[in-house]
Parts: sequence; structure tokens; C-alpha cells
Amino acid sequence: MIKKCLFPVAGYGTRFLPATKAMPKEILPIVNKPLVQYGVEEASEAGVHEFGFVTGRGKRAIEDHFDISYELEHQIAGSGKEDLLSSIRDLINHNSFAFTRQNEMKGLGHAILTGRNLIGDNPFAVVLADDFCMGPEGEDGVLAQMVKLYNQFRCSIVAIEEVPEDETHKYGVIAGEPMKDGLYRITDMVEKPAPEDAPSNLAIIGRYILTPDIFEIIENTPAGKNGEVQITDALLQQAKNGCVLAYQFKGRRFDCGSIDGFVEATNYVYENVYKKGK
Repeated sequence: MIKKCLFPVAGYGTRFLPATKAMPKEILPIVNKPLVQYGVEEASEAGVHEFGFVTGRGKRAIEDHFDISYELEHQIAGSGKEDLLSSIRDLINHNSFAFTRQNEMKGLGHAILTGRNLIGDNPFAVVLADDFCMGPEGEDGVLAQMVKLYNQFRCSIVAIEEVPEDETHKYGVIAGEPMKDGLYRITDMVEKPAPEDAPSNLAIIGRYILTPDIFEIIENTPAGKNGEVQITDALLQQAKNGCVLAYQFKGRRFDCGSIDGFVEATNYVYENVYKKGK
């Protein structure tokens, strides 16, 4: 079973400067809840209850968010505002949170390797909080869909979606053999290829389930695109050694690492979640 989830949250969030000069991009709110909390809620609904965060300098706000604020709770005790903390208090009460630092920014593969001490010898999920995902209304979220697949196939799985051909340079892109509707056995993966070099238009987004042998593979993966250790390169090696699946998930994903995607996600949640919940 997948009981652990890793959040690589050490990036600088430069596309949101100056807002992210002193505030982690993962704390930016979609309406009234930070991005990273949505990711933890998605994982918690998938049955995950142990969360590890690979952080960096200036990221203390993430650790503080998943901790009790006695002063704040004392100030609002007995008022109608107590209910506003119910969602985060519920997460704190029913899950565990651990943190470690990535001292140098060397790519997503390196960030995942940095979290090895939080994961141990266990299969685990990885969530990139700035990929904000919502499952179909009334159905499983994206990570819950992937956990069900893992329970069936017991191998690493990446979430994918179709992207315009002129945007393949932003993503890791896969080629694969179709197994059934929306599920592929990966035969090739390329990190941020030019459109003419892309093996398909199926792009990896920020949801992974990884088996623990990936750590040793990352250790032996040389720096690739942009001089960084790419998880795409390590997963390709894992696919060659055995099997890695790509899953075209059901639901919707917003690229909240970009301003356009962040605004789109905010508007969507305001209209379809926040207003309906009032």
C-alpha cells in the first residue's frame, strides 16, 4: 500500500516574483487555501498519511502551516472563525509531517533522492504542489486513481496528459505501448524535447508513484537537461530494467507554476468549489 508521499518544495518560484521573494510559491492561495494543502488533501484522500517535504531556505512557512498555531487559535477561540481552521486542523490531527532540506537545487531527481531518509524502503507517491489537480466531480482524485493502479500492477506510475505539440519543451514526454484505455507501458521518455524531437504529445505532470529502487537508480543517473539530475532519465532506466506505466488520468490539471494557470485555477475553484460550499 502507498502510505508515504513526498513533496519536493525547495524551488524558488521565480515566475511569481516579487510575491515569492519572502513567501514560498506553495503557500500561494487558491481562494482561501494554499496550493500545498490541496496537494496534501488529495494524497490523504488516496489513503496516504505520512508526508515528507524536501524544503529549502526561506520555506519555513510550509512547516508552520502544518503545525498548530496556539496564539492564533487562542485569539479566535469561541468565535465563528474557528471553523475556518477545521480543514487544516483535521489534516494535522490525522497525518504525520516530516521535513528535510535540499541544500542545492540540482533538479527534481536530486530533490527526490534528498527525501530518501523520509521514505525508507517503501513505495511512495510524489506530488508537485504547483500542478493543481481535481478529479471528476464525485469521483476519485488523481492520486487515488493512481494508487488503485499501483495496487494492481506494483510498479512505478507517472500521470500524463495530452499537451499542444508546441509545448512539449516544457515537460517530460513519453512514448509507450497502449495496455488499455489511458494506460501505457513506457518505452521512451525525453525531458523537455523540442516539438520535432518529442516522441508524442503525452506529457508527464506532477503526480508519480515510485518504487523504492528508484533511489539507487537516481544515484547512478548523471546530470542531464540543464545540468540537473532529471527524474525522467531515472524513470527511463527503470522502464528499461522492468516496467514503468504512464496513466492518462481522469480529471483536470492546472499549471499553477505559471501566472495564467494560477489565475485559471483560482477562478475555477471560486466558481465550482468555494461558492458551492457556502
